[in-house]
Amino acid sequence: MKNILFYSLAAGFLFSLASCEKYLDLEPVSQGIAVENAAGDSIYFKSAGEVEAALAGAYSDFKNEYYQLDYFVNGDAQSDDAYAGADNPSNFQIDDYKLDATNSNVSRDWAYLYSTIGKCNTVINNTREVTDPALSEGRKDEIIAEAKFIRAFMYFQLVQLWGDVPLQLTEVTSISADNLEAIYPILFPARSTTAEVYAQIIKDLEEALPDVRTTATHKGFATKGAVNAVLAKVFATQEPHDWTRVNQYCDAVIGGGYSLLPTYDELWNNSVENSSEAIFEINYNGGVTDGNWGTKMWRGLDWKKFNIPSNDLLKAFDAENDDIRKNASVIFQDVSGKWSDAHWPQTNYPFVNKWRTFTEGSNQNYIFIRLADILLLKAEALNELNDVTGAAGLVDQIRTRVSLPNTTATTQADMRLAIEKERRLELAFEGHRWFDLKRTGRAIEVVNNAVGPNNENLGYNLTPNRMFWPIPQAELDKNTKLTQNPGY
Repeated sequence: MKNILFYSLAAGFLFSLASCEKYLDLEPVSQGIAVENAAGDSIYFKSAGEVEAALAGAYSDFKNEYYQLDYFVNGDAQSDDAYAGADNPSNFQIDDYKLDATNSNVSRDWAYLYSTIGKCNTVINNTREVTDPALSEGRKDEIIAEAKFIRAFMYFQLVQLWGDVPLQLTEVTSISADNLEAIYPILFPARSTTAEVYAQIIKDLEEALPDVRTTATHKGFATKGAVNAVLAKVFATQEPHDWTRVNQYCDAVIGGGYSLLPTYDELWNNSVENSSEAIFEINYNGGVTDGNWGTKMWRGLDWKKFNIPSNDLLKAFDAENDDIRKNASVIFQDVSGKWSDAHWPQTNYPFVNKWRTFTEGSNQNYIFIRLADILLLKAEALNELNDVTGAAGLVDQIRTRVSLPNTTATTQADMRLAIEKERRLELAFEGHRWFDLKRTGRAIEVVNNAVGPNNENLGYNLTPNRMFWPIPQAELDKNTKLTQNPGY
């Protein structure tokens, strides 16, 4: 029966190739696949321009739906910082920790991330073969390094959301009856362990580090600072945490010429783009062809928006007397007669305020990694390495900018909570909160104690089985080697 199924799939697969011209992109399970070119040779790219275009295509995925919308839903609405808002049942499932394997967000996010990985694989595995003299060996090194950074970034998203996931590092270059046995595991892969995925992420980033640029035309490219920052985050997230390596890579970032902007609001008021604080920032020119439509998802009076700031977060801002970051992060407006919400009155309704250019064709940039994040991550590393005083100095540096007094935490346990709070208030709505709570082991306790209006418990029931997402049902249906996460 297994052989019958295999050859039935194979026959259908070969039939689908009959009309291919030049390059054919397939997406059977987990990646785009590059098929041999029409000339029948082994050279995928014929010119420097084709390679550069392929790399640009991978970079362009930082402007797709995952990064314009879902990245923030996953990091913020899935935490205690925001409610789902709007009217999308798939987002409600994420907000309420009631996901199932047919959730449309789950399916599309899997597809988006693996599609980009497929693009990166094509660049990584074919750039060396290009003979065009316009593409120098040094530029080849750079291109491959940048593609490895992007691939690692995508796998970091996948492993945090799903845990064990297929590890795809190659693409199919030719398909025939003779090689079906060899390519079948590539087309229909099993899940790799979380440890294996993290090992590959680290390998990609460490191999990329020597060859990426120190600076680029803007902060939307892989640079040494961006690679070091992601390495620091990876070592702080994988189990067991390696705080020595976290501290090492944070120091590399901090020593790379970055500095905090003097005024917190400058990060969001569009007066300074690609600032000294930004490490990885996706740039938009605006208009029909390069507009950031994602900003319209968070603010505006035309329809009920996503990621509504939570009562619990606003309570945290107020308890800290943190007016500067509160006002920069949240704006209240009157929505009377437009829509209602169980969490907030119509006359005083909150919106995310960090993304302020929310017109059609917005040119607002998205900042994914910035120095304040890395300084607080270093503080966490120092605290875990028993340097509470050093950690306090970094926390105080962040607090000083927003006119708050120094932290009162003096013990390691108190400092852990102080850093957690500081990251929450500093990085609100930037997509970090859920993943911070997960990696510190605090998600279940914090989420299940979140409060709504009148300090009433919201009644969330986050359990260990809901710390990872379900494997999309459509992927399970296509690939019998995939297994479902527990509890789904």
